[in-house]
Amino acid sequence: MSAVRIGNRLVGDDQPCFIIAEIGINHNGDVDLAKRLISVAVGAGCDAVKFQKRTVDVVYTPDELAKPRESPFGQTNGDLKFGLEFGEEEYREIDAFCRSVKMLWFASPWDERSVDFMERFDLPLHKIASASLTDDHLLRHVRRTGRPIILSTGMSTYAEIDHAVEVLGRDDLILMHATSTYPANYDELNLRAIPTMAERYNLPIGYSGHETGIPTSVCAVALGACCVERHITLDRAMWGSDHAASLEPNGITRLVRDVRLWEQSRGDGVKRVYEREVPIIKKLRRVGAAV
Repeated sequence: MSAVRIGNRLVGDDQPCFIIAEIGINHNGDVDLAKRLISVAVGAGCDAVKFQKRTVDVVYTPDELAKPRESPFGQTNGDLKFGLEFGEEEYREIDAFCRSVKMLWFASPWDERSVDFMERFDLPLHKIASASLTDDHLLRHVRRTGRPIILSTGMSTYAEIDHAVEVLGRDDLILMHATSTYPANYDELNLRAIPTMAERYNLPIGYSGHETGIPTSVCAVALGACCVERHITLDRAMWGSDHAASLEPNGITRLVRDVRLWEQSRGDGVKRVYEREVPIIKKLRRVGAAV
């Protein structure tokens, strides 16, 4: 399968794992908090950070926005959704900050208007969220940008994924195995779907993890995931719906470290005697006595 170029990186088989720190809405509507999370990703050695963009009154119905929901922004679900949504001024600030710290950034646009909004920033790719996998209009709109696409496949059947791949086409496309529960239980992760999807689609397959721990995301890489995405937060106890399914600074740092250790350790599959083993052979190797 062909690797996909994202910025100055190739993502695919035999390439270093592309590690995405998802900020999403964990900025809680605060640009300064978003910058702190970007800095966490930089310090951990991540390759990119991801946000999300929604035109709130397009994505949600008036009835949904009117539902009671207490938050720091007000008393309705609409107050919350609008409060968490960054506009152009905030994203210009984020774009400038990411450029200053040399961190790639992109977003998941949830509607066509949000795609057009994100196109103002000349991003290296777009990501399509699991919730949008069956939105053919959005898929076609994203494809028309000509940018690489990451498609998350949580809560989706093979038939739905097959159709989405047909709509998008196979060029510059990465599929992400995911389970859309927050946090995800370990018996829901089904990591062996990663090599199964690689065989079925012959496309680069990544992993978007929503579990609370680290080892399973490293296992996903060992099973063939070419990129890994995990939510990050400063504190899992912070207010907000996604913080509990996120990694704190120490966690994302350990994840990057462990993925790189796996890449260093996997080798090429050819059994050999290493030079550093030779003196150990001379010291310890037993030879059977002649009969």
